[in-house]
This record gives sequence, structure tokens and C-alpha cells, in this order.
Amino acid sequence: MSAIHSSQLSFFAAHAPFDKMEPAHLLWMLERMKLGYYPLGEVIVSPEQGVAGRFLVIKQGLVQGEQSVAHASETDAWLELAEGECFPLGALLAHRPVASIYRSVVDTFCYELPLSDFHTLLGMSAPFRDFCTRRIANLLEHSKQVIQAQYTQSSSEQQSLNSPLSAVIRGAPVTCSPQTTVREVLARMCDAHIGSMIAVDSDGRPVGILTLPDVLERIALPQIDLELPVIGIMTLQLTFLPPHALAYEAALTMARQGFRHVLVVENEKLVGIVSEKDLFALQRVGLRQIGSGIRHAKKLEELQQSARDIRRMAHNMMAQGVAAEQLTQFISTFNDLLTSRVVELEYDASGIGASPLAARLCWMALGSEGRFEQTLNTDQDNAIIFTVPEGMTADGVRELMLPVARRINETLALCGFPLCRGNVMASNREWCLSLDEWRRKFSDWITNGTPLALLHASIFFDFRSVYGAHALTDELRLWLSRAASDNTRFLHQMAENAMSNRPPLGVVRDFVVGREHTLDLKLNGITPFVDAARIFSLAAGVTQTSTLQRLRASAARLKIHPSEVEAWIDAFLFIQVLRMRHHDEGQERGLSDDELDNRIDPEALHELDRRILKEAFRQARKLQARLALEYHL
Repeated sequence: MSAIHSSQLSFFAAHAPFDKMEPAHLLWMLERMKLGYYPLGEVIVSPEQGVAGRFLVIKQGLVQGEQSVAHASETDAWLELAEGECFPLGALLAHRPVASIYRSVVDTFCYELPLSDFHTLLGMSAPFRDFCTRRIANLLEHSKQVIQAQYTQSSSEQQSLNSPLSAVIRGAPVTCSPQTTVREVLARMCDAHIGSMIAVDSDGRPVGILTLPDVLERIALPQIDLELPVIGIMTLQLTFLPPHALAYEAALTMARQGFRHVLVVENEKLVGIVSEKDLFALQRVGLRQIGSGIRHAKKLEELQQSARDIRRMAHNMMAQGVAAEQLTQFISTFNDLLTSRVVELEYDASGIGASPLAARLCWMALGSEGRFEQTLNTDQDNAIIFTVPEGMTADGVRELMLPVARRINETLALCGFPLCRGNVMASNREWCLSLDEWRRKFSDWITNGTPLALLHASIFFDFRSVYGAHALTDELRLWLSRAASDNTRFLHQMAENAMSNRPPLGVVRDFVVGREHTLDLKLNGITPFVDAARIFSLAAGVTQTSTLQRLRASAARLKIHPSEVEAWIDAFLFIQVLRMRHHDEGQERGLSDDELDNRIDPEALHELDRRILKEAFRQARKLQARLALEYHL
């Protein structure tokens, strides 16, 4: 181009990554670009042309990448590109031919930059380089800014729950020796206006903690001698986290265990203490209060209020930009606490809690709850596993437990967790089984591989313990891991079944939409990632249930490059964000839990979100292509 026109600058300013580039670098690029025209059906780039030699940005038109699924594990898998999108990044970075045939679907114009200038620009512009090497992660960062703008604005000084604890610690901890008197410790706490005192040994290792609630329970009410050594009344069971641990990990620890403080320890020495106030004074989210409210709830109304608090917490966290992975962990953790309290109350009311049978029972979560991937629209998927006490039979335990499980399911439904339409619940006698019965059930599914068995596998293989005898699920998981990984026929059948659910990418238009011009983000968006991760984990003997943990843990054993896995994870998390936003917006409009769904109209999305969603579906295709390659499909 002989001249740089304002319209060209406006075009690039509307698309990532060019909108983040310095003006001088953008002008440098434009001065070296040419404009190419490709009529309908013309090949723009193909493998036969040899090593890719041009960086192309679509100015107008539509480009399709044609490739068979069998070879779609390359970076440039089957795709469709529209205005503002660029290609072929993978081939340019790797100095290789493209893996797809890029063809114009309509009359198309592309800005083109020679290979040598492309690499020069990589060295000049950090935003350009970051985008080219981490495309979907970079796009997600752009989208995160848009998402936050759609919610209540948070203070610019708010600390992120992604901050390391080293950045949250306010100062050096106030400590004492174990032999300091109770009187002196109380005086120092009063003078320093602090709510806790930590005792450390001569090497700086923490050995005990005294908090304000302890002052009431262990000093004031018993009226102990204030000249006694403080170590005698301190809590000695301490929980430590390292300085590099993230704030959200401390928050989860506080929520799970009901603590107000977490000790930060490095090389066994105390380096700081983080309080609930430190974490959440600016976050406006009282996680410990929610956890405490759940633990002390005795009535249905109190449980329902806690469920509403969890949803309000999720809304606030989205406004603060908390990452999807952490947000779903928070939601699942608090839903676990709520479920555990419901189970505990019903066990006590029925007399089971005080019986020997209680130690032989475990309430299990299945499906999205089993994977720690709950959103704000989650129905119940649960089951019971038990061992049979001496003098009883499995049927006898079942008859005793089913009415109790029914009341638990009904209470959870009143708290906002709808009953499962497929009756995959602990109150169904089919899913209230002994450890031996569960083994036989899983073995039958693995051996037969019928469509129904594969459906059950996709639900029940994601089990984990929530309340009770956790060792039972650990034992069942280890057995299942060995049984499934040894049966290649079953894994092949699961892979075939997973491949039947394809991401909704169209050939001529962006998306393949269903009823009312909508996409199902759960069925067609999340499920391809979940199914592939489950199969990979079974093949690799991985025992985790989370989709992200499964992908990360399986990658090394299956020799999948980490960058490939992280792109899949980024895509999965973006779809989760869209789902949570959709559910949250539905609740804001007054929809009931039963009315919330996973269907969105892609045309109603922000342009950037549509682009990232398309990229996320491409990553799902690449993941399925890898699955097809592994199982020769």
C-alpha cells in the first residue's frame, strides 16, 4: 500500500491484537502490507505451496480451512475465519507448510505481510508476539475486560484472588514464645489491635495459635490462671500455606475448615499470617461467614438463605474478574458444604447419625459436581456407597437408606438444586449400592459397552465423596482406574461415542444453531472437553475427576504438548464463563432455577465473545481430532 488511510487504521484498531499495538508498530506493519483479492472458491494457502510465506489478515470475506478429521491434530485444524482474523500462525511460527487448504468461501480481500516482516514484527511488538504465540489466552484477557464492564464496577484497588499470599501479607507477624504467659499475650494482642497470636519455637517455626474466640472459650469462661504458659491453651493443629500459594487457595481453606486465619510458612519458618479480613475486606465477599452460616444451619429457611448467599457470592466474584476455574471451585466447595449439612441434619433426624452404620456410608457427587464444575444452574446427580455391617444385608441397608436419601434430595431441591430428570439420585435404589455392588455395576458397563452403559459411564465415572466414609470412594476409584485402563475395547467405544457430539461450527456461517437460533453451551460446548478428558484419564490411570486436572495429568503420560493442553483448557474455561454469565443474567431477570438453561443466541453476544467462542469450538475440534488419532477413528 502506498499510503496509510484512516479507514485502514480504524479497521485494525477494531481487532485483536492490533488494538493493543503501539501506533508506530502498527504503521510499520501497514507500510509493508499488500492487499490481495481472492474470488469465490480460490485457494489462498495450501500445503502444496511449501513453507508458509505470508501473514494474512482478512479485510473482507470468509475463509475456510479444509482438512480431514484424521489429520486435524495439527495447529491449523479445520476452521472458518471471518473479517479481522489472521492466519496461518502455527505454520509461520514453525516455519512449515500449512496443514489445511485455506479457500475463500466468498469474494475475499486479505492484508498480507511477508514472512521476514512478520518475524521482525514479532520482535518489535510484545502484544503482537503474545497474541501469535498464545492466541486464545490473549483473546480471553480481552474478553475478561468486557465481562467485568458488564457487572458492577469494583474498586480499582481491589486485590485479585489470583494474588500470591506474599502480596497479601500486611506485615511481619506478631509472635511470642510458647512459654509466654497468657496475661502477657493478651496485653500484647490488645496493644497491637490484633485478633490472633502465634507461638514460634527458637527456629521461628509456628507451634500454636490463639485467636479471639479462644479468649472467650478457653480463658474467660473457664477463668484460667493468666500466669500459665500460653501454649497450654493454644490450637496446635495448624494449617500452613507457602508464600507462592494464591489468595483463593487460602480462601478455600478458610471456607472448608471454618478458620479466620491462615499461616504462611516458608522453609518451615513463619513469614506471615493472612486473615479473612485481609482477603475479603476489598472483595466484598464474606466466604467464611457463608461457610459458618451453612455449618450452623438447623432449619430449611437457613439452608435456603445460604444457597442464596452462594449465588450472590458468585455474582460478586464475576464482577471482580475471578477466573472461571477458581470460581467453579468456590461454587462446588460451598455446594459441598451445603449438601454435607443437609445430609448431616437428615442423618441425625433419622437416627442414622448415631448408629454404627454412619461410619459405613458415603454420599457421593456425580456429574458436574463430581468434577468440581458446578455453575449456577445444576441439577442433582448423587449416589450412596456403603459397606454392609455384620448381621445385615445390602438390601437391608438400602431399605433403611432410601427414605432418608429421598428427604435429602427433596431438601436440596428446595435449596435450588432441581431433582435430576433422569433420576440419577441416591434415592433411586439403583444408585444406592454397596462397594461390591458398585464394582459389579462398573465391571458390567466396561464389559458390555452398550449405548446405555456408555451413557452411565459418562455420568458415574466422575464420582467423588462429599460426606461420610471417604475411603470407600478412594478404594472404588483405584479399582476402576485399573479395570478401565486395561480394557482398550471399552475406551475405543467411549471415544467413538464422544466423537458423535461435534462442536457446532458451520461450513458457510459461524455456528450451527438449533431451536430459536441458539447453541447449547453444555451439550455442544462443555461436553466434548469433558468426554475427551475422561477417556484420556482412564487410559492414563489418572484418578482426578476434574476435567482440567484430568487433561493436565494425562498430558505427560500421553505425550501431549503442554501448550496444546493449555489451549484446550482456556477454551473450556471460556465456555464455562459464558454459561455462568448466562445463568447469572437469567437470575437477575427473575428466572427460577428450573427455568435457567444453557442455550444462548450467538448473535446476542459481544463481537469479541463470538470470536472467542468460535476459537473455543475449534479447540474442541482439535481435542476430538487428538482423540480420533489415539483411537484410530
